[in-house]
Amino acid sequence: MKYLNYRILLRKEPEGGYTVTVPMLPGCVTYGETIDDAIAMAREAIELYIEDLQEKGEEIPTEEGLLEYTLTIEAHA
Repeated sequence: MKYLNYRILLRKEPEGGYTVTVPMLPGCVTYGETIDDAIAMAREAIELYIEDLQEKGEEIPTEEGLLEYTLTIEAHA
């Protein structure tokens, strides 16, 4: 069994709940009413996404070697 790690981004929605995206997996988007629910939905979405790639014989993207940095800039509105 191999373990893969993926970053997820949770966006709080104005009408409630959280939209989740997986930057490394294009189109892998889900939603949950709570943070815990959103994380559980993301886990399921990622597993299904990877399963689909495997069935198609496609390469599974990983975040190995990926560096992440957040830049803060001053914006004049």
